[in-house]
Amino acid sequence: MTNFLLVYHGGTMPASEEEGRKLMAAWMGWFGALGDAVVDGGNPVGRSLTVHPGGEVINDGGPNSTAGYTVLRAADADAAAALAKGCPHLGVGGTIEIAPIIEMG
Repeated sequence: MTNFLLVYHGGTMPASEEEGRKLMAAWMGWFGALGDAVVDGGNPVGRSLTVHPGGEVINDGGPNSTAGYTVLRAADADAAAALAKGCPHLGVGGTIEIAPIIEMG
């Protein structure tokens, strides 16, 4: 089994507290359905800085800003993608980038 980093991009914020509660319930339901595959449920993240070659730092979030992350355990990338298809982030217009975490040493 390999750990995979899921990086959430884009999406929209809930328009009301009620929508926020519903979205949080959807996330908790998804995590519950994944069971032991969830290594780290992760968190949302704030607007990022981008460091460019030469050292220039721009507070622009980059071309595809990160919205959050999760770490899942799966047999392979296809299995990780299958798990990600149920993620509530997709329902708010976001995308999910999936990358294997390479153990060093």
